[in-house]
Amino acid sequence: MSEAPATMPTMPRRRRRAAGADPDKRRQILDGAHEIFIARGFDAASMSDIAAAANVSKGTLYVYFEDKEHLFVALIEREREAQKRGAFEALDEDPDLAHALTNFGERLIRLLVSEFAMSAHRIVIGVAERMPDLGREFYENGPMQGAQRIAGYLDRKVAAGQLAIDDTALAAMQFLDLCQSGLLRPRLFNAVRKPPSDAEISRVVAAAVEMFLARYAKRPAGR
Repeated sequence: MSEAPATMPTMPRRRRRAAGADPDKRRQILDGAHEIFIARGFDAASMSDIAAAANVSKGTLYVYFEDKEHLFVALIEREREAQKRGAFEALDEDPDLAHALTNFGERLIRLLVSEFAMSAHRIVIGVAERMPDLGREFYENGPMQGAQRIAGYLDRKVAAGQLAIDDTALAAMQFLDLCQSGLLRPRLFNAVRKPPSDAEISRVVAAAVEMFLARYAKRPAGR
């Protein structure tokens, strides 16, 4: 009677990533897209150009991004998140409320009025009517998320007795709008071609913080 063959050791299976789920490949594509968009602009850039710059096939490119618009928004979100993180860190770096709001406002406005951010806003606004889902995604992952994070900060200051705010979501949006006053809209419509100076940003943000605290700062009892 012949012996039964020895059982072969079971080799662990390597898990294959789902199509379009490899973060390294996604980063590679976004790096290539950034190179092309910066060099050629949105309108002149093509998916073929981006695939070549990213060293991937067009088939692979379309697995990750369905079109140029969605690719551009993903790139915006990556660049915006990297820069926005520093602005929000400013809120917790300084225990002085006025200083923290000022540092945050200045950092955020410098980001919002930059050439890249302005181009991004114009492009998304331009396609939002025919691609409303893309416009909503851009808003929810940018302005709405930012306002929610500021509202959370204001909630903590209310709990600490520094602010008296009934609706922190509304107050957060008010503060953002105050910081942008006269700076963002002229840039958005290209009426002003260059970003405002640091001195001008500081002037506007200082006025925004003063007005905001005049309305919401907690006053000592009896005053």
